[in-house]
Amino acid sequence: MTSGRDAAARPGPADPAGDESLADAFGAVARQLREKSAETLAPWDITPAHLRALRMLARHGTMRLSELSDHLQIAPRTATEVVDALQARDLVRRRADPGDRRATLVEVTEHGASILAEIRATRGTEAGRIFGRLSPADRADLARILTKLRD
Repeated sequence: MTSGRDAAARPGPADPAGDESLADAFGAVARQLREKSAETLAPWDITPAHLRALRMLARHGTMRLSELSDHLQIAPRTATEVVDALQARDLVRRRADPGDRRATLVEVTEHGASILAEIRATRGTEAGRIFGRLSPADRADLARILTKLRD
């Protein structure tokens, strides 16, 4: 049971000031994560967008450029630019689709897979620094809440 004082200290769901405070806190944490992500990826000269594409290809395997664009929910031209940047670093390769010579398949190279493993190890450490301040129960609650908001 909560006391009146505890309830008064927490903004209610219809309290606009509470929503602003929540949005500000969420934005601050999101900025912190973006900054840490950029710092973490800098040694590999990879942006978060490049990493998303690399992870998507590693998770789902070889796919058409159009499929990658759909999975990432980005414009086909943007997907082409991301793949160009990854290919220039030998992280992915393009090849002709044997089923449709007009289409291009994209796949992660061995070098790309090894770089992705290095990045995952480093990012795991960085995420641990940020989320490690939360108890396991709080992390589970946060994951559940963020999944609900995302979906």
